[in-house]
Amino acid sequence: MTVDVNSEDGLIIRKLIPLATLPGARFNALCAEMTVEEIQDGFLFKKGDVSPQLVYLISGEVTLQAVGLVVEVIAAGSDSAKFALAHQIPRKIDAVANGRVRFLRLNADIVNNPLSLAYKEDNSYMVIDETEGDPDDWMTALLRSPIFQRLPPANLQKILMSLEVVHFKSGETILEQGGIGDYYYLIKNGQCLLTRKPSPNAKEIKLAQLANGDTFGEDSLLSGAPRNVTITALTDIVLLRLDKKQFISLIKEPSLKFVDYEGMQEAIKQGAVLLDVRSQDDYEHQHLDGSISAPFFSLRMQLKAISHERPVVVVCQDGKVSEAAAFLLLRHKIDAMILSGGMESLAAYAPSPEIKPNITTESENEALLSGEGHVESDGRKQSANILEDQVSALKLENEALKSVNQQLNDKCIKLEFDKQHAEKQCRILHKQMEKLTQVLDKLKGG
Repeated sequence: MTVDVNSEDGLIIRKLIPLATLPGARFNALCAEMTVEEIQDGFLFKKGDVSPQLVYLISGEVTLQAVGLVVEVIAAGSDSAKFALAHQIPRKIDAVANGRVRFLRLNADIVNNPLSLAYKEDNSYMVIDETEGDPDDWMTALLRSPIFQRLPPANLQKILMSLEVVHFKSGETILEQGGIGDYYYLIKNGQCLLTRKPSPNAKEIKLAQLANGDTFGEDSLLSGAPRNVTITALTDIVLLRLDKKQFISLIKEPSLKFVDYEGMQEAIKQGAVLLDVRSQDDYEHQHLDGSISAPFFSLRMQLKAISHERPVVVVCQDGKVSEAAAFLLLRHKIDAMILSGGMESLAAYAPSPEIKPNITTESENEALLSGEGHVESDGRKQSANILEDQVSALKLENEALKSVNQQLNDKCIKLEFDKQHAEKQCRILHKQMEKLTQVLDKLKGG
């Protein structure tokens, strides 16, 4: 008998990997070809089995064993049950039903070669139907993330099987500003608060509130810089975390794309935007012609102003901050690539007219201020000294303005996050209102 997509079995099957990544129409067609089988005790498959059909657990419990020793017991509905049971062919272990078990057999091509079913035409990104799945299911939220849509099913399986569960009590500090980045986090259940101090003695500023399905911690892992925010549990919270090594190999490396100078130039010819994520001072000192200044810490505020139709080449000093910036852009469905090595990699191209750095360098400024090579009289020396004093005063004023500007940036970021949180809550309330309206209509009809 075929599977009704709206039945209890259909909802369970919709969350299996990689079926959760199939577009709705393709999933519906596949359900019409499925048959759920049932067994009372006995073997689902034995060691050495070479059948190309993979087995998914729908209900009940299965023991995986080798030479009579229990390797793992898998219960329906668990994270492990979202993947095919011991999917290596030929089988390395036995799968034995513990009592009554219902299961599904699928051709291995659907799992191992989903390219024609679930990937966009010209790349290896997975497509997820945004209208399907339970929005409160952390795994559904994870799979809907543009970053995770870029990953092959093999990586997804390794990630989901490697996630470590950690618990924090309300009020506990999860991450501290200035700390070393060691984990990437996903909120399974609970809420937390992001805060930041612009300077050690400054007042703490609230930046954002995160909840179920949100992720954090990648900036430090990508840039190598210390944590730039403090994260505190607002409620008792359950987190899933992935260590830095696995984050780099399973998420960063397959997600980020790097280009050299020639590749950057070609991308620009094809319409790419050049985004410089260094500080405003570094940008003003020297930058690539045609680039747009968007300091990384304020990049989140500018996301809505960045076109989703044009790719972005991200530039920083050495390429590290660009990785964190590109990751942020990808999370918001903006196609981003990184200038490998950043500005430091362009030293060999400095004479090229396309680079066009600012003409005045710091050494030239110092020479100009000191009057070296041009001072021929005491009057000129005195003028140079006056100019130096004026510049020193301007530098002090500039530092004060930068501090004020940083505080304003922090407040703007907080307002932007508050706005996004409010919009998210509004969407949730709208969906709940629609469901309540449907229930009310049914009750009226009854």
